[in-house]
Amino acid sequence: MTGATLDAKRAAATSEPVITDEVVAEHGLSPDEWEQILEIMGRTPTIAELGIFSAMWSEHCGYKNSRPLLQTLPTESPDVVQGPGENAGVIDVGGGWGVAFKIESHNHPSAVEPYQGAATGSGGILRDVFTMGARPIAIFDSLRFGSLESARARYLLDGVVRGVGDYGNCVGIPTVGGETVFDPAYEKNPLVNVMCIGVLPLERLIRGEAKGVGNPVMAVGARTGRDGIHGATFASEELDEEGADSRPQVQVGDPFTEKLLLEASLELIERDLLIGIQDMGAAGLTSSGAEMAARSGSGIDIDVALLPVREEGMTPYEMLLSESQERMLLVAKPEHEGAVREVLERWDLQAATIGHVTDDGMFRVRLDGEIVAEIPVRPLVDDCPTYVREGVEDPEVTARRDQDLDEYASFASDEAVQAALETLLDAPTIASRRWIYEQYDTSVQTNTLVGPGSDAAVLRLPDGERALAACTDGNGRYTYLDPRTGGRIAVAEAARNVACSGARPVAVTNCLNFGSPIRPEVYHQLSGAVAGMGEACAALGTPVTGGNVSLYNETGGRPVYPTPVIGMVGVLEDLEKRVPSAFVAEGDEVWIVGRTRDEIGGSEYLAACHDLVAGAPPELDLDEAAALVRFLVAAADASVLRSAHDASDGGLSIALVESAICAGDGPLGLDVDLDAAPRSDVSAAALWFGESQSRVVVSCVPQDAASLAALAETHGVPIARVGAVGASGGTCRLSGAGHAVEAATTDLRSIYETALPRRMREQAGLTA
Repeated sequence: MTGATLDAKRAAATSEPVITDEVVAEHGLSPDEWEQILEIMGRTPTIAELGIFSAMWSEHCGYKNSRPLLQTLPTESPDVVQGPGENAGVIDVGGGWGVAFKIESHNHPSAVEPYQGAATGSGGILRDVFTMGARPIAIFDSLRFGSLESARARYLLDGVVRGVGDYGNCVGIPTVGGETVFDPAYEKNPLVNVMCIGVLPLERLIRGEAKGVGNPVMAVGARTGRDGIHGATFASEELDEEGADSRPQVQVGDPFTEKLLLEASLELIERDLLIGIQDMGAAGLTSSGAEMAARSGSGIDIDVALLPVREEGMTPYEMLLSESQERMLLVAKPEHEGAVREVLERWDLQAATIGHVTDDGMFRVRLDGEIVAEIPVRPLVDDCPTYVREGVEDPEVTARRDQDLDEYASFASDEAVQAALETLLDAPTIASRRWIYEQYDTSVQTNTLVGPGSDAAVLRLPDGERALAACTDGNGRYTYLDPRTGGRIAVAEAARNVACSGARPVAVTNCLNFGSPIRPEVYHQLSGAVAGMGEACAALGTPVTGGNVSLYNETGGRPVYPTPVIGMVGVLEDLEKRVPSAFVAEGDEVWIVGRTRDEIGGSEYLAACHDLVAGAPPELDLDEAAALVRFLVAAADASVLRSAHDASDGGLSIALVESAICAGDGPLGLDVDLDAAPRSDVSAAALWFGESQSRVVVSCVPQDAASLAALAETHGVPIARVGAVGASGGTCRLSGAGHAVEAATTDLRSIYETALPRRMREQAGLTA
């Protein structure tokens, strides 16, 4: 949407022109949807009403292309207190405590203004969590960029990392984990997903509701400006080639106001002064007001002339659709309106009563008493048209998946194997993310027991005896090659990472990053991935508590890889039994859990060493995945694990080397025979670098070996001893399939640690 279009809308908002087909189309509405609006209204809407429908019926708010698919996901379990449909999902973790968590995207804003796009994405997800009554304790990011050989990718990475870090650091929320992937598929459309986790006494759980006729509706926090107008619609359309015209739709964040708003909101909730509270996020005042009324079966009547603004001459259209940051809408208990004001004033926050709750089921907007919008709440919120489309696989993908990979399955020499190993350790998708997470405060609040660089972060629960483990995971390349398998693997890998820490996976939140669903090949990807996610969530007992859908991630007709991202949360009943990802001490035995199959399709090995995306992604047996998770949790509880590290990108050799070079007190040596691992008849490339699923590298002290093997047998999990941990600063010796590699751990660690900073040093002085 261009600046000229926005100017035209501002003029139109005051002159109330005839709404033409062109104006309807510019609001992202089809002719059929326009006819449905006319039927609902029984008249021609005003320009403000058109803007309201445009925002609420966008993909970002209305889920018009994804809702039928999302409704197939499992959402219930004994642990789930609040599922999809609220600001954030909530699970019961015992002892009277709940955990609120959610993941959302800020992809389009970050593509055109990376610092503010990422910062405001962090701010928005924090508000989603603390409006449930939970104190945020951690942020996780899940990021995708183009190749770091690209100046633009380096520029975007730099801006996004600073945006996430600065916002979290200023508010005092640690960023403790996440993932970062680099691939040319994301060159023009980076993905910036942020998850927040918060804790609350379950008795303080509050929802975004507008109950009680006459109860005051209050706008609190920052004043409303023109930034972010129609941001929800912006997030529901393809980016133009330049992106600069979209800058007016990118919000500007203020983390210091956010901190005040967080503390004030939690005080209001703790003192039981509110009926409901909701972030003015996507679609701003429109979505918060309409959604709160819809949840309660009520109506809402507001006067935008009472809304605190920071710019003169704002129209109702602009005030309703602005996505200015750090704003909340709340419904106060009538007898406590004064107390609410007192709390907000003490926190130096703007507070204005702008309306009241009604019982007529209408979303009514006035300007100085004169009605400028009057829409039935239920059809506005609940009757957004939805579409079930026909999906067709792209023939190019079929050809890639069926490509013969035999020429890449063997190595000419030991030197070729070592070169591949070093290339993978240097690949930005595998290499150390230290350059990223050292820009974050990872330990503020002192709840972080295990921070970035591990399979999952571990956070102390308020009772001081138990902990949470959490991570974000996804693989766009797998999903591109086989959507259903990619969706399954995203869930299974996240569960595996949480279980490697010793925690029982409990529930997930998801962020679905795809291209335009109107394209049959993209809808095929979306429907297949959601189906796979649902199957894996059911098999692993990890229901979906909420999330976000980000579609239209494409430029010039080229979509990103279909990228479902899973945020997984688990519970560790005894925080002292947490398991590190890296080896601990010389002499510990090294074991591999899970079977290696003859699979190299979709691997980082093919991508990094041969510039090839082809083949079928690895098979995932859901029964095997669930058995492995149960085994890991039981082994941690029995205290027979010294370390556990998921084998994923780069396969067994990378997982083994990472376990050695990332040891807390400095790199340790390693002597391993890969041929001893549980396996079928596999090629050399599959044994060394294949990414077969449901495999973990573990270590134990020799006296616990028999117990470890017995537990694996009990759970039906293949396991084998493959070697031992060597001396500090020693040598990594790996052999298998007729090849052997021997390298100093310090050399391998240097490759691993310098890959990102070496590339980013070239960033100095670059612009977008």
